[in-house]
Amino acid sequence: MLSEGTFLLDSKAQLTAEQKQLQDQLTEFVTVNFKKSTPHLFVIKGDAGTGKSALISELFTNLQQVSRHDKISPFYQTQNYLLINHPEMLKIYQYLAKDNPNLHKKDFQKPTTFINQHHKSAQKADVVFVDEAHLLLTQSDRYNRFEQQNQLAEIINLSKVVILVVDLKQVLKLKSYWNPQSMQNLIDRYPHKIFNLGQQLRVDNPTMIQWINAFTNDHQILPKVDMPNFDFRIFADGVPLYQQLVKRDQQVGLSRMIATADFPYKLDNQDWFVTAGSLRLPWDKISDSDIPWAMRPSTIHEVGSIYTIQGFDLNYAGVILGPSVTFDPKTQRVVVKVEAYQDFEAFKNRHDISDLASAKAQIIMNSVNVLLKRGRKGLYLYACDPDLRAALLAVQTAETAKSKEKNHKGA
Repeated sequence: MLSEGTFLLDSKAQLTAEQKQLQDQLTEFVTVNFKKSTPHLFVIKGDAGTGKSALISELFTNLQQVSRHDKISPFYQTQNYLLINHPEMLKIYQYLAKDNPNLHKKDFQKPTTFINQHHKSAQKADVVFVDEAHLLLTQSDRYNRFEQQNQLAEIINLSKVVILVVDLKQVLKLKSYWNPQSMQNLIDRYPHKIFNLGQQLRVDNPTMIQWINAFTNDHQILPKVDMPNFDFRIFADGVPLYQQLVKRDQQVGLSRMIATADFPYKLDNQDWFVTAGSLRLPWDKISDSDIPWAMRPSTIHEVGSIYTIQGFDLNYAGVILGPSVTFDPKTQRVVVKVEAYQDFEAFKNRHDISDLASAKAQIIMNSVNVLLKRGRKGLYLYACDPDLRAALLAVQTAETAKSKEKNHKGA
């Protein structure tokens, strides 16, 4: 369905029935509402891997083709934009613009750039797509040159129709923190329609998705079962995990190590390392390359973060769960240890959230959700916490024993 390493639709891909339904509803919604005086919102909700970005990139490309070339279309010469508050995904969108005559680099912008430009010009955009809308800021941020209080509210006020792509399980920082009710309250102020994408297009096994959801949503470790078409393994040490991942990368490519933000990192041109038992690899390095991190061959020797991998596909993901993700043997539940999390930027400057501890714990589990749902073909897992590692290895041992017993009976 998707082209190699990106969220873009493969040129040979056919839309699923669900995607076709969404395409038809969205096209009708935009056509009917883009000339009205009140802003209208179309909200696309979906879990990681449901093809949200792939579809809106396709729809936006089609819209721009019409707006630039079809003189009898109502969309001819309309001013449309696709916004994304994610540097690595912005690279892909702008890379797409280079190879498509219907697209211009300026069509793709960061939200703050769009907001500041349109406040200055005092003109409304016609149709604005917002990918990864859960990453929009919900407070002012001088570093990002955003002076208002809510990026989504600003975008709506500067647009005629806004298409939002949302997954609140992928909020990764307090400065972009939404709870479901706060976002819904904002959406309810405007005429809107909501479409839920449910079909998983990345992780090639529904049982694996159920296992991940139980881990991240319910803090439970389900039994491990045989999964056709998906290679799920738990490792007692990081070295054999990495060795297996390198083999997979040599075989099929797009196999990378990724980890929770539980290991120190600073922007000082020094190497900062991630450890997993006896494995020690450097964090991903900042690059000016137009090629996203996962698609650069040299990054097989690095560990990616949630910020470099969010929104992208891997064939095989080697995931290191750091010390913030633990396990309580008494309650048999996964426990988040907020004080162990090293992404201090994620928890900065927020005093208007009533239950800050729960919000921080949710952000950590959101990051785990993002990491565990990267691999199309396989997930290799290591946990730094000894109790969590033991619990994970126990379900793998139990599955191996069952498989041997089944094979013995069948012999």
